[in-house]
Amino acid sequence: MVSLLSERASGVLLHPTSLPGSHGCGDLGPGAHAFASFLQGAKQRFWQMLPVGPVGYGNSPYSALSAFAGDPLLISVERLVEEGLLPPGALAEAPSFPEGRTDYPAARAWRERNLRVAHDAFLKRTSDHPSYEIFCQESAWWLDDYALYSAIKRARRERSWTEWEPDLRARDAEALSRARQALRSEIEQQRFEQFLFARHWRALRDECAMLGVRLIGDLPIFVAHDSADVWANRDLFYLDAQGQPTVVAGVPPDYFSATGQRWGNPLYRWEVIAGMGYRFWLRRFALLLERFDAVRLDHFIGFVRYWEIPAHEPTAQNGVWRPGPGARLFEKLGRAPLIAEDLGAVTPEVTALREQFGYPGIKLLQFAFGTDPQAPTFLPHNYHRNSVAYTGTHDNDTTRGWFEKLGDEERRAALAYLNGSGREIHWEMLRAVWASVANLAIAPVQDLLGLGTVARMNHPGTAQGNWEWRLTGQPDVEVQEKLRRMTEINGRSPP
Repeated sequence: MVSLLSERASGVLLHPTSLPGSHGCGDLGPGAHAFASFLQGAKQRFWQMLPVGPVGYGNSPYSALSAFAGDPLLISVERLVEEGLLPPGALAEAPSFPEGRTDYPAARAWRERNLRVAHDAFLKRTSDHPSYEIFCQESAWWLDDYALYSAIKRARRERSWTEWEPDLRARDAEALSRARQALRSEIEQQRFEQFLFARHWRALRDECAMLGVRLIGDLPIFVAHDSADVWANRDLFYLDAQGQPTVVAGVPPDYFSATGQRWGNPLYRWEVIAGMGYRFWLRRFALLLERFDAVRLDHFIGFVRYWEIPAHEPTAQNGVWRPGPGARLFEKLGRAPLIAEDLGAVTPEVTALREQFGYPGIKLLQFAFGTDPQAPTFLPHNYHRNSVAYTGTHDNDTTRGWFEKLGDEERRAALAYLNGSGREIHWEMLRAVWASVANLAIAPVQDLLGLGTVARMNHPGTAQGNWEWRLTGQPDVEVQEKLRRMTEINGRSPP
């Protein structure tokens, strides 16, 4: 498994919610299968996604309601019709959704109505019940807590678990028993939706394997405070008696931000997690490596040291560095196909940990042109083979949008290095990344299409309007052929 990241290959970054379709949100249905075929035709061997958990605050996939569950928004309504769980007319009854972006409230409401109709149909037929029961039994270690958490949250109008009744907040055994009885129907609905997600995911995963396309997932180092994970495992986090964090995650002031970034996630009690044999983390790895062929470790720096901010502080300025689990966690895990997202304040200790386990680091071409002291390390001639090189990521502007905002001096430096004209800056940047020695080269789909800032996926530090961008159609044959030729010329196509 580890060797797959040592092959010279390339791929595309596209989150499933950004896939085209007529139902308000990209999903695991026909659009996903069509995109997998596009990748095969373009000789791409990897499809990278963002986290696929049920989105929470701000619709961010990095602030999921569970580290283990799948997002019901990704369940394909078309497949439910094909499976006989929805009537054929269900698709015709879809409301009119905006093109080019995900309307999360509308898409969620429409899917939820259909998922409840599908559950009613499922209960009336028995052919799938044995596979459903097996799924529930095998997934009980996370599914039971998630289904109960979701049912209680829904019954309390989506309020955070810290606003529930004290006995539910504290997971009193009798209170939980009463909730399971009172919310039995909703709990089963939540289990059913996770069963559907797993089934639709498996269909896509199998199709991609047949096409020779491997999937790269994403594992956020921190979990959301309002999540089933924190509610069910309070002892693993620094929380007060009411369940509120006493310290939170972030990063200190740096070249990009004078006040740093206060993310607000609760911090782990690593000594408690270590005393339990790192079970929580090993289970996270195990589930993701069932879904994906390789996994990107978000904020890898945090496994060496993390920035601890007192919860009452409004910014990240007044924090302290604390040691992360380091090698002990990864020794427990053993060999695994992981990518270390090591952007930021990389210390020798971070590099040493990554190299100890052979994880490729990340190179980002957009960072190569500017006054950042680390800029030279992002120039392709300075890459190492054991790297994953990107034109940009979900947290950056699109390449075209980035280039249009450059100052004159930086723009001239970029064009001189790329030996380009700037007329198709996205392909010039792709060519530099694809030609580099990095084993794996990846570009966001926006850069294949030369899209501007309007197609940006996320603006870090802002809470509104992110994660909404969508394709209005599959990339065309001309783009596919151009990417195929570039991939073949640079020796990244399948053998």
